[in-house]
Amino acid sequence: MEYWTALASLMGAFAFLQGVVHAMFPAELRAALARLLGRLTRAFSPYCYFDVTEMEGMSTNEIYDAVQLYLSSTAAPASGARLSLSRSLNASSFTFGLAASDRVVDTFAGCAVTWEHVVAPRQGQGFSWRPLPEEKRRFTLRIRRGDRDKLLPAYLDHILAAAADIRRRSQDRMLYTNARGGVMDTRGLPWDSVPFKHPSTFDTLAMDPALKAGIMADLRDFADGSAFYERTGRAWKRGYLLYGPPGTGKSSMIAAMANFLGYDVYDLELTEVSSNAELRKLLMKTTSKSIIVIEDIDCSVDLTNRAAKPPKPTKQQLRLPSIDGTMVDQDGGAGAGRSITLSGLLNFTDGLWSCCGAERIFVFTTNHVDKLDPALLRSGRMDMHIFMSYCSFPALKILLKNYLGFQGDEELDRLSDSDTMRGLEEWVDAAEITPADVSEVLIKNRRSGKAEAMQELLDVFRARAEKRGRGFSGGAASAGKEAGGGGGENEEEEEEKRALESPKEAGKEQAGIDSCADGPDEEAEGKKQV
Repeated sequence: MEYWTALASLMGAFAFLQGVVHAMFPAELRAALARLLGRLTRAFSPYCYFDVTEMEGMSTNEIYDAVQLYLSSTAAPASGARLSLSRSLNASSFTFGLAASDRVVDTFAGCAVTWEHVVAPRQGQGFSWRPLPEEKRRFTLRIRRGDRDKLLPAYLDHILAAAADIRRRSQDRMLYTNARGGVMDTRGLPWDSVPFKHPSTFDTLAMDPALKAGIMADLRDFADGSAFYERTGRAWKRGYLLYGPPGTGKSSMIAAMANFLGYDVYDLELTEVSSNAELRKLLMKTTSKSIIVIEDIDCSVDLTNRAAKPPKPTKQQLRLPSIDGTMVDQDGGAGAGRSITLSGLLNFTDGLWSCCGAERIFVFTTNHVDKLDPALLRSGRMDMHIFMSYCSFPALKILLKNYLGFQGDEELDRLSDSDTMRGLEEWVDAAEITPADVSEVLIKNRRSGKAEAMQELLDVFRARAEKRGRGFSGGAASAGKEAGGGGGENEEEEEEKRALESPKEAGKEQAGIDSCADGPDEEAEGKKQV
């Protein structure tokens, strides 16, 4: 009993002294004394500390992301006492991470280092152009003073290299699209992303084998060309133009390129970009080892007339900041008006700003290459022009192997003398049919047996060729309409597409609508144009 009485008296005296100290010493003096005490403690401590914050000013910290990936894949699962476990939607694997205030021990060059994950609530912020995370996160690195020169910067270089290798080998490739109206997320990124799991590869791509081999060799030379581009003084980038009728495999080609190189894909929607400045900042927020895609560039935006005055926003419209600092309406319209120009797009692909990253590929697709401005097509912007044509016999053989289960070329070669195979070889060019339509026929008949499916395909070839011979023109535009099931259907689909993307342009003349005819891009054959 006496013990508790003495303890209560001691606590009362301590509370009294604390009140006296607060009354006699102002807050500024107490803070200065605390800082001095901290410096004295650190001066006699055998360790030194380094903070790696998530945000550096208004931008994300690349080292933070690298440390997070490195620890989640190596040190954390091995020595962490408390880990966070997560898996993104459609991701292939689980992700380990350090829980708040947890520590892990790592070793490098015979030295032990300690990482701590610190999470603290963010203090109230004033006005900001974009929302900030509710929590401040950082990694704190603790190393012995005697190991400082030995570990830095070699240890950080090791982390960056290991994170890049882990990302390339085990992490899902990502498919990005620019956020509506250019609004940024809490980390300052204008791109939304999902795991990229497109199954298309060059093995499944239905196109001429020689052209396919040439494209693969060109991609391989590009990926291994760091020394070449540095020696020649060129930016480490490459441009590809994919053109041809709808359904000839342009989108599948892009997916095959991404899977072949292991690159992320950025699908840039120009109709959501309000200015040239915003376009440049989107480019700045892309990563190296990526493919930047603009599909249907001939009908994405009107690059020659983008100065129309926008409607005034209503009071009910919510206005948010875009990545270039302009205010953007909630429905995607920019308060300052849309002003993307052809010059801005050209500078995006090969201007000074195109060099802000390395090992990037630009891919444009179009159904009508003749409608593009010649400035978009010159070398240095689009280095390789790939014509995605109708299905040829070599491409047809690839589709037969993929969809009907033929075991290699040997089994197909044994059928080369059959009437059906000879008929397919004879009629495939005359039919002018896209690989997408061939695939649809094979899918519908894949349970009927190989012979029956091939005979059905031959009947389709003959019917289409005879239909074209009774008065249908042989032009690519007419053939594209037939392959899609009729010109009227394509026109209706394109009118709906135009209405969704730009309501003001929904009533444009039919010729303008017809120029944007679209369809599914499946496996295709193409010809390289130099």
